[in-house]
Amino acid sequence: MGQRTTGGRGAHERAPRPEDFGWNDSMYDEPGDSGEPEGAVESVRSGRSGEGEAGHPGDAAPASGGGRRAGGPKQRTGRGGRVLRWTALSLSALVLGTAGAGYLYYEHLNGNLTKKPLTLGDSQLKHRQNAEGRTPLNILLLGSDSRNSERNLELGGSRDDVGRKPLADVQMLLHLSADRDSISVLSIPRDTKVIIPECTDPEDGSQHPQTTDKINSSLQHGGPGCTVATWMELTGIPVDHFMMIDFAGVVDMADAVGGVPVCVDANVHDRRSGLRMKKGTTTVTGEKALQWLRTRHGFGDGSDIGRARAQHMYMNSMVRQLKAGTKLTDPGKLRSLAEAATNALTVDEGIEGVKDLYDLANELKQVPTERITMVTMPWEYSDGGSYVVPKPGDAEKVFSLIRDDIALDGRDDKPKKPKKTSDPAAPAGEIPVDVRNGTRTVTLGPVNGRAGVIAEELRRLGFVQAGTDPEEAPQADTTVSYPSEDLHGDALAVARALGLPERSVRQSAGVERITLVIGADWREGNAYPGQPEAEEDDERGAPESANALNGDEEKCMNVNPAHTW
Repeated sequence: MGQRTTGGRGAHERAPRPEDFGWNDSMYDEPGDSGEPEGAVESVRSGRSGEGEAGHPGDAAPASGGGRRAGGPKQRTGRGGRVLRWTALSLSALVLGTAGAGYLYYEHLNGNLTKKPLTLGDSQLKHRQNAEGRTPLNILLLGSDSRNSERNLELGGSRDDVGRKPLADVQMLLHLSADRDSISVLSIPRDTKVIIPECTDPEDGSQHPQTTDKINSSLQHGGPGCTVATWMELTGIPVDHFMMIDFAGVVDMADAVGGVPVCVDANVHDRRSGLRMKKGTTTVTGEKALQWLRTRHGFGDGSDIGRARAQHMYMNSMVRQLKAGTKLTDPGKLRSLAEAATNALTVDEGIEGVKDLYDLANELKQVPTERITMVTMPWEYSDGGSYVVPKPGDAEKVFSLIRDDIALDGRDDKPKKPKKTSDPAAPAGEIPVDVRNGTRTVTLGPVNGRAGVIAEELRRLGFVQAGTDPEEAPQADTTVSYPSEDLHGDALAVARALGLPERSVRQSAGVERITLVIGADWREGNAYPGQPEAEEDDERGAPESANALNGDEEKCMNVNPAHTW
């Protein structure tokens, strides 16, 4: 993350206060408390202080956002904290108004955000709509190791790294399911060997040719947009947004939310990160939280894999803290969180301001902790051990589950098998089929004429109404979509004629008739190269090698015996 003036304040420099813009805490009073008629203050309400009128620290007044008053107890600020750490930052919206001083403060917070292009690749992969017309939401979460400010240098050490372009040592993809019932989080180890596509730095126009390197170095090839392009090339998963935070941001965020409980199974001292903790549970704040998130040698086998596990534990604990609602009922804490969050973040240009962050939080807060699953990409060491590489079979299964919008906890309902009593497919010659070319990838252009080749194959197989659709639809997997249940049998007939697995057939509100998209998995030949249906793994959840952690699990981190005291 590049150097910037708003995010690198010294420890004693005061952040702007709402009062500087004419705001004061009387704006939080309930109607009747200050003589104002109800509706006079169009602001998001957080109640009084953390103690409340009746002495219940968890109680809060109803909240609203963007000038709207949210009615009913379901939208209290305590429940408004039902978000992950990286979206807790969106609670900045909870201290905003829509007029007068509130609007000025709102604009001030918007101005704190740094924005970059979403992707530096040639194309963006596309989601498929489900039967209700909804799509999943994928957010790439990045942690930058920038030392290019005095505060980051103080926190991160390594003066030799001053001036070096930052690396993305933390990379996690958050997948919110289309039905908003589950969240899957996928970490990729920083040392994973990947193809980094050609990227152009949007700031200075410098060209970075396609190369093979560790995934964390992708950030140095033009910024977070190149990391997004690298993820899409590796996984075939569309990315809708990114959020990036640096060392100082982690510290400020941890302080703003009042700390996060973490646990170790032995006394630990990692001299490189500075982490020193006693066995058991400790609530970490500020720099101690950063030390936890950066510790590698003191956890597990001393590799980046152990660090990813510790980060998952931290994030799950943060979720549970925010759901408890006891940290975010004080207006002062909310303001601190708003300042810390917006100053800490670099986001994609599709996020226009804190209102968009608040909306993202509302999308995420619906998911209960027991339906949140965090995994690490299944991996193995490359020859020589200097890299890790995706584990054959298992890594692709995780990528495929996310692409197909199947929860990694294995609790989604299995697709219903077509009933024997369902209407049979129409004769092949009576089934219209649109064929689209989706063979483009981040690093490879589309196979020209591919849709025409497969449309001709369908006609040869008797589907004489098959034709090409000029719309390009880049995606990793070949799919057959149909708009309504009465066409399910026809869609299955198309898939079976081409040798496609049944899982490739899905109802979608985004098509008007049966639509075949030739994905990047079928760039040549008339015979589909994927697995036959009978050989497919019917297990729904992530493989054991993904080291899954459920959001409700409260575990202690395994300490490396070489780093105990």
